[in-house]
Amino acid sequence: MAVTDGVEADNAKRRILDAAAEAFMEQGFGVAIDDIADSVGATKGLIYYHFRSKFDIFLAAYEHGMRTVREQVEPMAQAPGSGRERLIAMSTQHVMNLMTNLAYHHVVHLGVREQSSTALKPRQRKALDALNVLRAEYEDLFLQVVKDGIADGTLRPVRANLAARTLLCSLNAVDMWFHRIEGQSSDELRQLADEIVDIVVGGLLLDPVR
Repeated sequence: MAVTDGVEADNAKRRILDAAAEAFMEQGFGVAIDDIADSVGATKGLIYYHFRSKFDIFLAAYEHGMRTVREQVEPMAQAPGSGRERLIAMSTQHVMNLMTNLAYHHVVHLGVREQSSTALKPRQRKALDALNVLRAEYEDLFLQVVKDGIADGTLRPVRANLAARTLLCSLNAVDMWFHRIEGQSSDELRQLADEIVDIVVGGLLLDPVR
């Protein structure tokens, strides 16, 4: 019974996070708990049973978004191949994750903008700082692969820090215009991701031929 109860609780929390991420994407941080509860088809009591506050929901969604994209991209950073090959694979998977988990990417970006908020409680500030570490570690995956590509001669000899940050900013900017089309297949998303990465990563390649 305890295992079943645990699974049900995890499922409930995930439904809340999915609904909250969509709400944060559509309404920003001004979204009300009532709106999240309505999206889940639950009461505010259920929301507060799992989360202490709206900001705690936000933090949990931020963490889920970061951990999900890292789980998908990190294996490509550690795979065999040149820096160029791994960077293209990582960037493509990053864009695929963005397009399939769009709301969570918006939450992460909202979290970046919330850094200067003075309304955060100490425990919330501490939690946000920990999430910033997760984000920095993820960015370091790209930085290291850019360095590898420069070292092995498959990427241009540019400033690696500048290149990695510019690359990620460009990839993340896709969430400013991308909207999922009903019925859009995974193959169609992959083709779009390939086109985006070809444009964005192309400036780092030592030559235009893949």
